[in-house]
Amino acid sequence: MTNLQRYLNHSKIDVVFKQSKEDFVVTEIPLYDFSNEGEHLIIKFRKKDLTTWDALSIFANHFGCKSRDIGYAGLKDKNAMTVQHISVHRKFEEKLATFSHDQIKILDTTYHNNKIKIGHLKGNKFFIRLKRVNLVDAKKIEQVLGQIATLGMPNYFGFQRFGIEQNNYEKGEAIINGTLKEKDRKLKQMYINAYQSYLFNNWLSKRIEISKLIDAFEPKEIYEKISLPLDLVKSMKKQAHPFKILTGDLMSHYPYGKIFHAQELEAEAEKFYNRDRVPTGLLCGKRVKKSIDEALTFEEEFTKNIPEDGARRFAWIFPEEVESNYKEDKNWMELQFYLPKGSYATELISELIH
Repeated sequence: MTNLQRYLNHSKIDVVFKQSKEDFVVTEIPLYDFSNEGEHLIIKFRKKDLTTWDALSIFANHFGCKSRDIGYAGLKDKNAMTVQHISVHRKFEEKLATFSHDQIKILDTTYHNNKIKIGHLKGNKFFIRLKRVNLVDAKKIEQVLGQIATLGMPNYFGFQRFGIEQNNYEKGEAIINGTLKEKDRKLKQMYINAYQSYLFNNWLSKRIEISKLIDAFEPKEIYEKISLPLDLVKSMKKQAHPFKILTGDLMSHYPYGKIFHAQELEAEAEKFYNRDRVPTGLLCGKRVKKSIDEALTFEEEFTKNIPEDGARRFAWIFPEEVESNYKEDKNWMELQFYLPKGSYATELISELIH
């Protein structure tokens, strides 16, 4: 994996961040309130040092059903304490009374009319503890965290997306190029998704690099470095947000809404700065809308023919409910924040400590 561009310019903050059940807690926020009636039993549980697949398998063994009979909204980290929801048919309710596992604790149950499905998720709340944080770095972290709370952050895919060796995207590329065959359908899908994510990350990194050039140099110097019209560069330089919108970018209303091409740059950039909308990036594939004009020039560089359905992904997100608490006696900095679904807390930490 290449080093991705960071949009904030502070120097590296030397602290210890380790993903563990003590220092990394994730709480899933469902997309909707459960109705407390219906044929599906909703189980809210806490797990530690288990993948979501592990937990599903443990529940399935206990209920005497298949893992696929259990509904879940999203996958959660193994190296963490995570709180999430699953759904099973109500007929298994009696068996739940005898459920016991060292790494899983049942927190609550209710009912709902529908099975929980992938993506039935609003977002996640995170608690993260950084260690060996001195007083100077604590102040710096609080300052940078304030910038992230105000300006948002790049919506990069986190390292978890790319496998233990960080090379799943290479297998995905090889499958697309026909130099690797993968019979396992799930693995094949995972490798191709990793390749789509890799291309997205590199496109986003390139756009941040261009945005930083526009902030740092005079329009004429930029015009000579990158092939953009001088009038456009001047217009982009006026944009208040550090991530610069290009003509033809596919924008989306935030946090939900339709996508549309950016034409009135000044107006779109202002609305982006005010969190009303965000630019989107391409996850290559079939049946997906492309950007146009200047935005397409940079998108094409990271576009490949992938025989899967494509999608658009927010290029930028805005963390909410951002809080920090410095424990000077222990040299700990404790952070809490909310991110929309599909976004990575580890990427917020990467932007924070570089």
